[in-house]
Order: sequence, then C-alpha cells, then structure tokens
Amino acid sequence: MVQVSNTTTHTGARRRSQRVLMQVPVRIRGKNAQGAEFEEFTETLAINAHGSLILLNARLTSGAKVFMKHNKTEEEQECHVAFLGPVRGGKAEIGLEFTTPRPTFWRVAFPPEDWTPKSPEARKVPGQHQNK
Repeated sequence: MVQVSNTTTHTGARRRSQRVLMQVPVRIRGKNAQGAEFEEFTETLAINAHGSLILLNARLTSGAKVFMKHNKTEEEQECHVAFLGPVRGGKAEIGLEFTTPRPTFWRVAFPPEDWTPKSPEARKVPGQHQNK
C-alpha cells in the first residue's frame, strides 16, 4: 500500500515535494562514520523527488556522501545524509538527499505540492464513474 504524507521536516520547514510512504529495495554504499567502506541492502520507508528515508545498520555522519542504487532499475544516484534519526531495532533512521533532484529515479508520479490526502481526488477510486 502506498500512502502520502504531508508532514514537514524536523525543522518545521515545508517539504519541497510530497513524501510517499513506499518500500523500494535499494543498495547503499559509501563510507561509514569510522571511514570504512560499506555496502548494505535495505528498503526505503518513504520516498520523494529529492531522496528517501531508510533504515541502515551502518552508522553514518551528517553530510556524508553515499550512493543509492535502485535494485529494480539498477540506476545509481549520489546522495548525502540530510537527516539522522533515531535507532530502531539496531538500525538508524537516515534521510538521504539526492545531490541533484531526480524525481524519475523512483519511477512513480508524485502528487502535486498542494495535494493532501483530504483532497477530493484522494477519495476517488480509479476507474469508478460518478453518477449524475
């Protein structure tokens, strides 16, 4: 199931693009907080046109450069650590931001910026016709 979140960042600033709660298999590689090379397979928790939120066993530092590879398309994108969140079950919540915005990386159509789950379009079932 795909959900759209209209929440703001931890700083209270409005998001630049809608966040979609979606699990996408990815591979993350780079250097961990100790400077050692790592590669880890994981899934996204949420995606948007500017990056993703993931859980990693590896510990990273804010601003660290990593590469994220979409396991289905094999496309790889350079990212940096934009957010370090809590550790859950031994895995750190990490927000990755693409070095260059790549809305097509995820192969999904993101809702417009002014869209919310409360929008009338959100209640329509695709293919369902309205009675007049």
